[in-house]
Amino acid sequence: MPAEPPAGPAAGTNAAALLLPTAREGGRTAEAVTSGHPASGPPVPSGRSGRPGRPGKAVALHPTAPGPGGADPGGTAPASRRPLLLLLSTATLVGSIAAAVRIGTADTGWGDLARALATRLGLDVAPLSPLVDSLIWDLRLPRVLMAALVGASLAVCGTVLQAVTRNALADPYLLGVSSGASTGAVAVVVLGIGASTLGVTGGALVGALLSFALLLVLLRRTGLDSVRIVLTGVVVGQLLTALTSLILMASADADTTRAVTHWLLGSMAPARWDTVVVCAVVTPLGLAAAWLCSSALDGLAFGTDTAASLGIGVRRTRMLLLVVTAALTAVAVATVGAIGFVGLIVPHGVRFLVGPLHRVLLPYAALAGAVFLVWTDALARIAFAPREVPVGVITALLGVPLFLLVLRRRGEL
Repeated sequence: MPAEPPAGPAAGTNAAALLLPTAREGGRTAEAVTSGHPASGPPVPSGRSGRPGRPGKAVALHPTAPGPGGADPGGTAPASRRPLLLLLSTATLVGSIAAAVRIGTADTGWGDLARALATRLGLDVAPLSPLVDSLIWDLRLPRVLMAALVGASLAVCGTVLQAVTRNALADPYLLGVSSGASTGAVAVVVLGIGASTLGVTGGALVGALLSFALLLVLLRRTGLDSVRIVLTGVVVGQLLTALTSLILMASADADTTRAVTHWLLGSMAPARWDTVVVCAVVTPLGLAAAWLCSSALDGLAFGTDTAASLGIGVRRTRMLLLVVTAALTAVAVATVGAIGFVGLIVPHGVRFLVGPLHRVLLPYAALAGAVFLVWTDALARIAFAPREVPVGVITALLGVPLFLLVLRRRGEL
């Protein structure tokens, strides 16, 4: 493996903005980009942060998105086309939300949706029957909007954690927050702890935040090294999962166990306007905080040493990003339960299409996650109608083959 530090763009170039996923493990060829045009460079070591490049140089290494032979596996959208692509993605999300509101066991038309919205806006239109109006406004629209918000949150969390931990398998539940939320919800439902004041959602949120606090306590002395974050998160998650199982086995009856299990698999059925409002506040704030750290995420994807050489406060940035992802995950899980694979496969798919720069990747990941979960929830509603399948089951059934496809396209399977 070569010992020389990799060459990069000329001095004065903003290194943090030029990182691209063009290196393979084992020291394959890396590329650095100047003004959007790749220039070949010598092989670079991977699997660890390695030595930082010479002053003013950028190292082209991203551990989560390499392609065969060190090439970017997907085409990065040209900068001139990104506004159009963003507009099309946003229109796709809006159209998906509108179409998903119509989907269900009871048939509703586009006109019904338009009249329900017009009535809320105070326009002079013929009102719908109370049953249809309640179906659209009180049940379906909050549910679909919740699916979009949760999908965006999980996709952003997965994108951030894959860069922070330099682990392609990182997802929003890596920190043990989901297990803590499950424990909190089970404690409320089965043991009645705080049932009158917190409710299931409140108990899940408290459990998620306490599990994250436990993670930080365990990391207090060892630091926020990426490997320690992963290992400690797994330990905390396993501990709380065991505690949840113990509570269910010791205290719950069959009906309660069935209800809790359904919640643990994830469902949009509990979505109401009050919970939608909470997610509508938290999700944009979390996305904005992550996007403001996009250059730091590009550097962290290289490793601690390289990020520090770019002037990034590694520990402070990691702590901020962990808090952001924990808050987004906690609110999502407390509201609709644990929904897997969204935060794992969506970042990989979007990275394949638009490239690895996080200032571009994060907004597209949020949009793609929202669209993916909106349609997944619609499928969960109608696949076995009138019985509703937990949306987490559908995301797993779809996520496994999609993730295998991503691995195959990257040449890792």
